[in-house]
Amino acid sequence: MTTKSATSQTLRLISNNGFAEVWKNEATGQQSLHATTSFAPGDVICSFHAGTTSSVVTYLTVQVDDDKHITLQPEFLQYINHSCSPTVFFDTTMMQLVCLAEVNTGDEFTFFYPSTEWEMVQPFTCYCGSSNCLNTIEGASHIKGDVLDHYRLTDFIKRKIKNRQQY
Repeated sequence: MTTKSATSQTLRLISNNGFAEVWKNEATGQQSLHATTSFAPGDVICSFHAGTTSSVVTYLTVQVDDDKHITLQPEFLQYINHSCSPTVFFDTTMMQLVCLAEVNTGDEFTFFYPSTEWEMVQPFTCYCGSSNCLNTIEGASHIKGDVLDHYRLTDFIKRKIKNRQQY
């Protein structure tokens, strides 16, 4: 068992996946994905594809259209947690994970859930600690346009916002 201490948390290595490792917080049980190498903004970290496609949303799916939700392959990408100051973006048009902010070895990969989700199946209170934390994460449909303008969004979410503004 490999462990490391990060801000008074005990993390246990679950798996090594080349450019990233899955770590489990022993206190909370939460898993997270951490870089094993550095990335710069604009870098394509990896390609991904749909493991499954469904019209049913779950907390593990990524929304790509109104009634189209995918599970991520490689599967370990599902451990990228939310932050209101994300380090990566799921480009569901190009099917690429793209770096948004400098990521150093050991850093946790995070993404902005509303960048892919119009409505969250399980809204939650955010504790990301970012200076621009939105506090409640419910999906892009619940966020004002001027706030969303600060984020990179999927083509699907951009289309939904455009349609919302037409009414």
